[in-house]
Amino acid sequence: MDVCHTDPAELSSGEAKELQQIKWHRKQLLEDIQKLKDEIADVFAQIDCFESTEESRMAQKEKEMCIGRKKFNMDPNKGIQYLIEHKLLTSDVQDIAQFLYKGDGLNKTAIGTYLGEKDPINLQVLQAFVDCHEFANLNLVQALRQFLWSFRLPGEAQKIDRMMEAFAARYCLCNPGVFRSTEL
Repeated sequence: MDVCHTDPAELSSGEAKELQQIKWHRKQLLEDIQKLKDEIADVFAQIDCFESTEESRMAQKEKEMCIGRKKFNMDPNKGIQYLIEHKLLTSDVQDIAQFLYKGDGLNKTAIGTYLGEKDPINLQVLQAFVDCHEFANLNLVQALRQFLWSFRLPGEAQKIDRMMEAFAARYCLCNPGVFRSTEL
């Protein structure tokens, strides 16, 4: 007997009740399936929204980084301050030194200007910046070229002297026994 095409008048009362229950369960299942479909669609919409928000955040962060680099190239102290205020850089001297060492989009003269300042923070950044360089197994000329390639020396003798002292200390640390002291 084909239940799908059976005339309801031909069914016993028990079979009719069972058929009604089956139809009711079917309706409930279809409603549950639709609810699940709607929930899945909502989840995908939220994911799309999150992704576009994240992309927007990343674009904003990149824009702020670009502004920070430009500010740094015009006035290194203001540029660093801007980057810290916008949480693109921490005030940790290691973080600042790594930023300068990588130098992406930075003017080498501006890097030299910042590193040459006598302010205690700048002196700590200079030391951390010099520590980013690895001079082991390089002769003095090679190491000096590598060091001077990462920035441009400022014009003031005192600034140059501070930078060269930091370089000499790092070079002697990386190459023990080459020189008796850091006085090059």
